[in-house]
Amino acid sequence: MPPKIKIILNPMADMGNAWRVARDLRSITEQHGNVTWSGTVYPGHAIDLAREASEEGYERVIAMGGDGTVHEVVNGIMQAPENKRPILGVVPVGSGNDFAHGIGATKQSDKALRRALDGEASTVDLALMTDGNGRKEYFDNTLGVGFGAMVTIRSHRLPLLRGFLMYLASVIQTIVIDHNPITMQIETDAEKWEQKVIYLVLCNGPREGGGFLIAPDAKIDDGILHYAMITDVSRAMMFRILPEVMKGTHGKFKEVKMGTCKKFSLTADRPLYIHADGEIFSGLGTDVRRVSFEILPNALAVVRG
Repeated sequence: MPPKIKIILNPMADMGNAWRVARDLRSITEQHGNVTWSGTVYPGHAIDLAREASEEGYERVIAMGGDGTVHEVVNGIMQAPENKRPILGVVPVGSGNDFAHGIGATKQSDKALRRALDGEASTVDLALMTDGNGRKEYFDNTLGVGFGAMVTIRSHRLPLLRGFLMYLASVIQTIVIDHNPITMQIETDAEKWEQKVIYLVLCNGPREGGGFLIAPDAKIDDGILHYAMITDVSRAMMFRILPEVMKGTHGKFKEVKMGTCKKFSLTADRPLYIHADGEIFSGLGTDVRRVSFEILPNALAVVRG
């Protein structure tokens, strides 16, 4: 008998186009057998669905959506006891699909689904974030503090654009409108320093925003966190660095600090905007000023490639 599989679909992914893709893929699951579908209807719903699927003995949970859907499914699976966590599969039908890129998933939805249903799994790393109040959240790909979170917030206000263009337009808007450096006290397992920072990203995978190559050397199973930060620079310099971030060559600038660690913590002089895998963790009206991160090697079994 085939394994018990749950597909969690975000029908609104990719500006509402995901449900059309899912409609065309149902015949594949019907042929496979022992597959049930659930659709998300509110923010955070995929967390609940993934946790329930884990508790109900599903052996494999497939996230069909974008990076936000994968993020929620991962956080739901990780709420279950370790011995009950199902294998994660991914069918990328979102705007960025950066985690899917990191695990080598194809953009062809039918092939991605067949692979997610039957492919072999291997472990990948996750990262765990904890804020000053003890609130915890996992991220599988990237986490942005300050600038990156504002880009995410602005991208949600651009309904006419999709994919990489949506994120690029949001980056340009953020450089022009929200150019506010944050003074941070930063500590890793290797060093400690104070820095004025415009842009900070913690990376498990190499890219975000549908193609910005933030940490070109990062691998999702290398057991370390990568980070990249742009210090207090002018708007003109931000525009100079931007095309280099697309290519992954921004590390050549003295205003860019890149490194690796297993743990990373910071305390800021004002409230922080934070996104985790494109999902807002702290935004307008919040007061998160202290946060820490750690890498969790081999934390989750995932169907890759």
